[in-house]
Amino acid sequence: MKGIILAGGSGTRLRPLTGAVSKQILPVYDKPMIYYPLSVLMLAGIRDILVISSKDHSDSFRTLLGDGSRLGLNICYAEQDAPRGIAEALVIGADFIDGDQVALVLGDNIFHGPRFSLLLDDALRRLDGAWLFGYRVRDPQRFGIGEIDAEGRLLSLQEKPAQPRSDIAVTGLYLYDADVVGIAKNLSPSARGELEITDVNLAYLRQGRAHLTELGRGFAWLDMGTHDSLLQAAQYVQLVQERQGVWIACVEEVALNRGFITPEQCRRLGEEMAGTAYGSYLADVADRHRPLLTARAV
Repeated sequence: MKGIILAGGSGTRLRPLTGAVSKQILPVYDKPMIYYPLSVLMLAGIRDILVISSKDHSDSFRTLLGDGSRLGLNICYAEQDAPRGIAEALVIGADFIDGDQVALVLGDNIFHGPRFSLLLDDALRRLDGAWLFGYRVRDPQRFGIGEIDAEGRLLSLQEKPAQPRSDIAVTGLYLYDADVVGIAKNLSPSARGELEITDVNLAYLRQGRAHLTELGRGFAWLDMGTHDSLLQAAQYVQLVQERQGVWIACVEEVALNRGFITPEQCRRLGEEMAGTAYGSYLADVADRHRPLLTARAV
């Protein structure tokens, strides 16, 4: 399976912070924002990853992540010259996907909760069509809302409904089979001139091949699109890490637990940040590592 991080857009709601830097480069407590969606793809066992950003910010991501080899990944890059909808990422990434299954994650989302890697593994094992992830919200009128049956099959999908049929919001993580590129290429732009991801999901719904896993009690899904939500996300990460001693979205730790790098490589990455709390954490992780810890939620 391939992975795509959509890190485009102009971040207008976060100005002046984003006047000269991409939103997905901004710090969320102790890490760049993009580490959080990157860790999701890595938790799913995905090693071939495409980062899509605006032309102005592409070099920043290359400097930060490189080719991914330090993490046992293969990271490549593409540019979106203007934001034209989430589904355009599937068209831009068509050659990269190359007939494979693909996971698409938005660059400003945090997912954190118990047994998350097991949920991802289960979805990937059963994937035949589209697999979405839902989260119960208090204000469903603000979100794309999914209605599911007892087996998780998607029954309906509404975009910001006045009278929602459920309170399950569709989050910014989407798994698709190899048909998705053809579906995305055949979409008609919306009234806003965008290729809507909801239209992709509706195409699978009409085929009876759309499922949704609800991220239940104890799980956190955070969208960092405003100043308030960015601050709240940072406070959440700080609190969890200080209370539990386990760091969220530490991509080096995920790489180690997934077997992408060795404990020795992890320790060397920590040594490159000697004198920092992050570097000390990586050294400790490398020393404590035991095989087959892939189910750990990080």
